[in-house]
Amino acid sequence: MDLTTTYMGLTLRSPLVPSAAAPLTENVANVKRMEDAGAGAIVLHSLFEEQIRQERYELHHHLTYGTESFAEALTYFPEPEIFHVGVEEYLNHIRMAKQMVDIPIIASLNGSTVGGWIDYAQQIEQAGADALELNIYYVPTDMSMTGEEVEQNYIDILRAVKTAVQIPVAIKLSPFFSNMANMAKRLTEAGANGLVLFNRFYQPDINLEMLEVEPNVLLSTPQAMRLPMRWIAILYGRINASLAATSGIHKAPDVLKMLMAGASVTMLCSVLLRHGIEHIQVIEQEMREWMEKHEYESVKQMQGSMSQQNCPDKSAFERVQYMRAIQSYKPESVMGNR
Repeated sequence: MDLTTTYMGLTLRSPLVPSAAAPLTENVANVKRMEDAGAGAIVLHSLFEEQIRQERYELHHHLTYGTESFAEALTYFPEPEIFHVGVEEYLNHIRMAKQMVDIPIIASLNGSTVGGWIDYAQQIEQAGADALELNIYYVPTDMSMTGEEVEQNYIDILRAVKTAVQIPVAIKLSPFFSNMANMAKRLTEAGANGLVLFNRFYQPDINLEMLEVEPNVLLSTPQAMRLPMRWIAILYGRINASLAATSGIHKAPDVLKMLMAGASVTMLCSVLLRHGIEHIQVIEQEMREWMEKHEYESVKQMQGSMSQQNCPDKSAFERVQYMRAIQSYKPESVMGNR
């Protein structure tokens, strides 16, 4: 049985890809465990440009504090651009991961300025990463900014990075565009080798006792997979880029559905945080059992088989299905009274 798949031109032994979970991938020993458990590739946790700039600023402040009293003291320390803080640790992490495993290592970059994206993307490539995922986590709050300007920001970042590196580049998107299909088309035309659908925006919570707004990470549930599955099915065969599914993938049936919709890979995060790295083996075994029972010889045989392009009812992923879904719903309380 052949589980191999192709993602952004990279041949992976499996579509199961652990994705950007800092508690899991920050420890380089876990990267080896993921390979041993059957991962096809690994997306590392993100390198944040803001974190690097803040660390450099704080270090520069402490090193130069008071030196203005002695003119010659200003030359005692190097300028901030050569401090190896934050980014060097991440680059070393890539190098060590590449030495430990044979599967592709995909770095993740979360930047905020075009210049920062280019600089760090080039360093990531030089460190040996097989591909780069641009994790654009952007929540526009400026009321004067138009939707067109927001979209253009994504395009500009992608184009800048693509001109700076040779490795494949994927872009991780939110679903909050006025026309997701058009945005996917524009990003592909701008050079994206892959689209990762979708980024989860972590929403803040209010602490009623402390009267503070605080971060509150909620792991995904299986219901979260419906939105990316829909758009992967719609986009499959219509754009020239690999499609990666993320959010809500917890069991083998979730993986199989995403592959049938048209995903090249399925990214695992919350499920591994809940059940551990070795749970990759459980999902793979369940996949194999299902494929054998239903006489599938390979992953490629099922990829896109239930996409909008190949689905007998092409309206199933569009508005007409909304009315059918509403009409088909039966509350449990009503069903119980029958």
